[in-house]
Amino acid sequence: MIKLFVFLLLSILSFSCTPNYMVANSPDEKLIVEVSVDDKGAPWYSVTWAGEPIIKKSYLGFELKDQPAMVNNFEIVGEIRNTMNQTWEQPWGENKKVLDHHNELTVNLREKDGLKRKMNLVFRVFNNGVGFRYEFPEQDNLKEFVIMDEKTQFQLSNNHDTWWIWADYDTYEKLYNHTDVDSASWVATPVTFQTKENYFISLHEAALTDYAGMTLKLSDDKKYTYESALVPWANGDKVRTTAPSKTPWRTIQVGRQASDLVNSNMIINLNEPNKIEDTSWIKPMQYLGIWWEFHIGTKEWKEGPRQGATTEEAKKYIDFAAKHNIGGVVVEGWNSGWDKWGEKDAFDHITPAKGYDLEAVAKYANDNNVALIMHNETGGDIPSYEKYMDEAFNLYEKLGINALKTGYAGGIFPRGEHHHGQFMVNHYRKVVEEAAKHKIMLDAHEPIKPTGIRRTWPNMMTREGVRGMEWNGWSDGNPPNHTLILPFTRMLGGPLDYTPGIFDVKYENSPNRVAWNTTAEIMNEARVHTTLVKQMALSIILYSPLQMASDLVENYEKHLDAFKFLSSSTADWDESKMLAGEIGEYAITARRTGDEWFIGAATDEKGRAVSINLDFLEPNKVYKAIIYTDAQGTTYLNNPKNYEIVEKNVTSNETMLIQMNAGGGEAIHFQVLQ
Repeated sequence: MIKLFVFLLLSILSFSCTPNYMVANSPDEKLIVEVSVDDKGAPWYSVTWAGEPIIKKSYLGFELKDQPAMVNNFEIVGEIRNTMNQTWEQPWGENKKVLDHHNELTVNLREKDGLKRKMNLVFRVFNNGVGFRYEFPEQDNLKEFVIMDEKTQFQLSNNHDTWWIWADYDTYEKLYNHTDVDSASWVATPVTFQTKENYFISLHEAALTDYAGMTLKLSDDKKYTYESALVPWANGDKVRTTAPSKTPWRTIQVGRQASDLVNSNMIINLNEPNKIEDTSWIKPMQYLGIWWEFHIGTKEWKEGPRQGATTEEAKKYIDFAAKHNIGGVVVEGWNSGWDKWGEKDAFDHITPAKGYDLEAVAKYANDNNVALIMHNETGGDIPSYEKYMDEAFNLYEKLGINALKTGYAGGIFPRGEHHHGQFMVNHYRKVVEEAAKHKIMLDAHEPIKPTGIRRTWPNMMTREGVRGMEWNGWSDGNPPNHTLILPFTRMLGGPLDYTPGIFDVKYENSPNRVAWNTTAEIMNEARVHTTLVKQMALSIILYSPLQMASDLVENYEKHLDAFKFLSSSTADWDESKMLAGEIGEYAITARRTGDEWFIGAATDEKGRAVSINLDFLEPNKVYKAIIYTDAQGTTYLNNPKNYEIVEKNVTSNETMLIQMNAGGGEAIHFQVLQ
């Protein structure tokens, strides 16, 4: 009884003495987070890095439906501090081993009077960034509730250079803008900034689960301040939840160089550990597919004389994959229903199209040790897909198929719901979890943005969520700098199925193209705005554990000496690092598998030469460098398919000059000499 009394007394004393201002530091003590409440009881935070302001005083809270707002009247009633310093291993990834080193501060808030509701703020401070989230503990006066507005602010210190796309409730497939903050009024995340002091910041979110996707809008009242703007349900609700619950992490990454953002593991570290006990069936791979012909207009998805998905065509791709060490083949248009595009219940994801023998193709792929990748285009019809999903996944599992590409092109059924709202966040997760039960890996197109969920559900391999390669088939295309912005923006969230690898960049081998999504005039002018070599380099720079070599087999057969770089490569890496890069200008990335290294180097419309140290190679060993480079005088505008292959021996003590012609690059394979 005496011990209980003493414990309660100490608890009351510590409770009553809790300070109203708290500080959390990064492990290296350079990044500092301050947390407090103002004289109205409104919670706020700020972030500084080595004395430089990253996020100035920014407020936190929520507007709720049919309940008082949770934006002020708070006091700090407790705190919890923890430190994490561990290295964990991924079943696949850019880096097999991941260091998670952070300090954590949980701030317990309670309303001073009225309902006396509770809300916790949890901050994790890494050496290269901060993640914070809200927690709603179980309590009497907050059970089921609806969030109408999340009031999270990010007050930047100045009018930084900004790389961004316009926020949209349904698509991320846009070209990036490079402006100042004042011109970036409503942005999707990740959004990236460069300060006048030449350090870099990225705002995003991690562990997006049972919540709406977050966009950011500039405040009308506070200069250079973004406020969270959640994607709504059809009726205007933002998030429907029940305490206890927690939000996704709001993330602030920092770097002294742009490449520091790329080399960070913070987003994935903020996600929960792997929930799949046996991951032996989850195998990254490169793949080919019946796909590009649809976008350049030489074949069609639907049944008929120009049908792309036939048994014969699928076997041709499987034969090429088996011969050239490519792990898989995707076949779009394999099922019936494409002629009913846009209608409800257009696809059942089970019935093959005429001219395509699913069982025969699956057996042929298995016999040749090639993975057949299924394709489920939903057309956004969620009720229909969820109705057929279990039966379809059972069929694929029975046929030995364990990889699936999903698509959600078009508006969402039920109408009024959005791709990036809570309704679809939960649907995408349902597909991931159901696929895991059937040992199926996923590649999602028209997805919700990546936020590191691949750590928790490693069968969620990759996703589109970008203006990808297909736009080069039937529009004015992606400019040369587009793929040099992506590593520093979209890819900070996670792997990217951009589908690089087009060798016939001007479609000279595809004369009989038919416009399907645009006018014939635009279709005839379309092309890929890179050299052939840059396409090879992008397979290294634009990371995806399911990495497509996206051109037609016929075009690879014309350049088998160049294709050897792709067939010698992999989609599963032991170690990765961006060696050098500037946003929208150039990127040089190195990745290791075993004792071999691969480099992808690419530039925008300007040619440039960059010297890199080879100190990432193992000391005291000699490597043969096989260098694929643009031929002299070749640019993305002039003879873009011309290339040279040069070999030389190098060691880790040397430097190498990377020569990148306009719109081109270099692709290098380092092999240890025995």
